[in-house]
Amino acid sequence: MLTLNQHELVFAFPEVHTRARLIISFHRTLRLPDDNREYPLPPGLGSFPLSHVDDYANRLPPKWVEHGGILFPMAQAEAMWISFSSTYPFAVKVAAGKVNAVSGQPWTAELQERKAGSEQDYVTTPKQPWLDGFNVGKDVVRQFVAMPLGAGYTAEAQVTGEEVHGGLQIIAMPLKAEFYEDPDDILRYASYASSAVFSLERAPALDMGLAPGGLMKQKIYRDDFGVEKWDQQHSSRCFVHLLNSAQYEAVTGQQPPRDVPTAADYAKAGLPWFEIYDEDKASVPASAALSGLDSVAALGVKKGADPLPENAPLSGAPAVKKIAAVREGTF
Repeated sequence: MLTLNQHELVFAFPEVHTRARLIISFHRTLRLPDDNREYPLPPGLGSFPLSHVDDYANRLPPKWVEHGGILFPMAQAEAMWISFSSTYPFAVKVAAGKVNAVSGQPWTAELQERKAGSEQDYVTTPKQPWLDGFNVGKDVVRQFVAMPLGAGYTAEAQVTGEEVHGGLQIIAMPLKAEFYEDPDDILRYASYASSAVFSLERAPALDMGLAPGGLMKQKIYRDDFGVEKWDQQHSSRCFVHLLNSAQYEAVTGQQPPRDVPTAADYAKAGLPWFEIYDEDKASVPASAALSGLDSVAALGVKKGADPLPENAPLSGAPAVKKIAAVREGTF
């Protein structure tokens, strides 16, 4: 069962286990300078407001209504990160424009197991608390940055050669209940406006997708359970549509979030960035399909364009606050 609770997506599978519940939310954040330097984790600036597509079906393109799901606003060149919260283990696949954000491969509903010639194409919770971008390097991601479809900046455009889908696609599946009861698995895991004024259907070029932005230090952790232990017979998926600020206001009649401070503003104020102690956690290798992507700034140079406002590098090293995971020992 998939529900929207305030501004959180809630995946619940009571038929699998009473505790099989996953919460996903989407957070505003500082856009990293797109300058090929690796930055620590930026802070969250509050969650994006989420709405049901069905609540605004008469103001949206038919393909959006067909997809169902939810929608939220992002300004052009705004950055975001995805939060995962659960106590019960889940496997979660995330795609942008139907390009897998971990593997760079086309969207599929099935999990890709780790074996010769292929790699894990999903994240696991509660081990993975967040995902900030595309898996482009060894323990490095390129930040999720919103760009309009049709300009060629998105990961979808660069990987597939076209921009058709946009948005985000998510599928979640719980651990099989019999494996949740296994104390060895538990211990290992616990270590860690109006349509008359503005019509979206008449302006498909304004659809938004996610493009690779600045570099961030972040591990995508390996699955400790193994693909055969995830309950792929019980899964739920959601299409997450992205609207630009004008679209969102026209469709919902609500003001989108505004006034995102720049990374330079934040650093000047002396506020901390974040780094997690996770040296003991194994990670997924970089995706060959994603590692060659041009960032928004790099592609802008090739196009002779300036797509990122206020993209100046930070002067000096940012203040970093270490986050230490609590270790659960024996009882």
